[in-house]
Amino acid sequence: MAFWAEIKNIAFDEITQRAEEGCDVTGFREKLRNCATYEDYVKLLCELAALVPRPEFPYDEPNEYEKIMELATKELPKLRAPSDDEVYDRIYGAWLGRCAGCALGKPFETYPYMSGKDGEPGWVFVKRWFEEAGKWPISFYAPKISGARQKYGIGVGCPECLAENINTMCSDDDIRYMAIALLVTERYGADFGPLDVGEMWHSRLTQNQVCTAEYVAYKNYAFIKETGASPEDMVEYVRTHHNPYREWIGAEIRIDGYAYAAAGDPMLAAKMAYADASFSHVRNGIYGAMFSAAAIAAALAGASPRECVDAGLAVIPKTSRLYEDITKAVRLAESASTVEELCDGLWREFGHYHPVHTNNNVAAVAASVIWGGGDFEKSIATSVLCGWDTDCNGATVGSIAGALCGASGLPKKWTAPLRDTLYSEVVGFHPIKISECARRSFEVYKKIKAKRQEDN
Repeated sequence: MAFWAEIKNIAFDEITQRAEEGCDVTGFREKLRNCATYEDYVKLLCELAALVPRPEFPYDEPNEYEKIMELATKELPKLRAPSDDEVYDRIYGAWLGRCAGCALGKPFETYPYMSGKDGEPGWVFVKRWFEEAGKWPISFYAPKISGARQKYGIGVGCPECLAENINTMCSDDDIRYMAIALLVTERYGADFGPLDVGEMWHSRLTQNQVCTAEYVAYKNYAFIKETGASPEDMVEYVRTHHNPYREWIGAEIRIDGYAYAAAGDPMLAAKMAYADASFSHVRNGIYGAMFSAAAIAAALAGASPRECVDAGLAVIPKTSRLYEDITKAVRLAESASTVEELCDGLWREFGHYHPVHTNNNVAAVAASVIWGGGDFEKSIATSVLCGWDTDCNGATVGSIAGALCGASGLPKKWTAPLRDTLYSEVVGFHPIKISECARRSFEVYKKIKAKRQEDN
């Protein structure tokens, strides 16, 4: 059984989650150690659910879209209106970039790159793998053979993504949710809600294809939809019941397709991302999805890297932990002298988070976009070097940097090995040409754009 399905692990992680939400969890670790039965764990979870944030908790982090917007600056950068030809090229570049960034990071989605080892941060081991292979700095996919295996006792995963083997984009959840978002927008356009996303999941994904917050939400939805509960109660149950992963990175990796559909309109992209993310996540889990969607939408209009980050910040609460963390990450990227200094600063600042939490990973995304300065290779290499959730961050940064460059401006050494093919384990997308996905995303963009013009 996967760790996210075991009640004792859910209880363990819920204590951390409640503490991060500002609650006093003193004594709960001892209570956890004394749990002996399933019922004991459920009772503990109920006690945790009843906690409220301490009065001195300095953050205001609502879940409702209107309240989020009230606390967002909404100070979007001024974006020009790109031509349809440019939008298509940038959407295609974003699809290619996401695949390339994901493939670069996927071999490192394992210990110790995600969590560190022996008191050293994970990014150090990413660098060592490339160094001991004679491939530093990062300029291509991960090498299969490295002296780091013997010297440091580390290895890499995903043989299909290694430099010697890569010939497509292999199946991955970061790519799978791209297909799901495309299907959602093809069916609903920009007008859908969290429960529509749940229905799409249940029609297209199996329980074995989802994990952590998505796994819990998938199960919760299967139960609650048979009870006759109101839509509002359904959503709240799905995203919170026994779901300590509700601020982890899962929602943030699902939203690129909505940004493509809303190219050049960060606010619309963020609203669509909210509709998806709020099915399984709360607070900063939602904000991370909204930030990345807005940043990608800005990139599709040719914004600068800093404008992309600013667009993301404009749509999330300035009173949130994530806003504060991204702001810190941007300062680190703007002040660092070397990429190693940047990565070390990120780990010192955000290393207390779980390796797949939203905040540390989105902070790494923002820092990588700033540090990369629009250079595709530098951007994705930085995001993967950072460690933590390497394939997710490589994919998101690849999407932004790919949009900034456009397909016509991407380095062929990164895109040619993909052979214009991806696998997703979603019917109709296994395999499919990446160019076909881009074409369909562009068609959705045109339909949504035409409808908005008609409505106005």
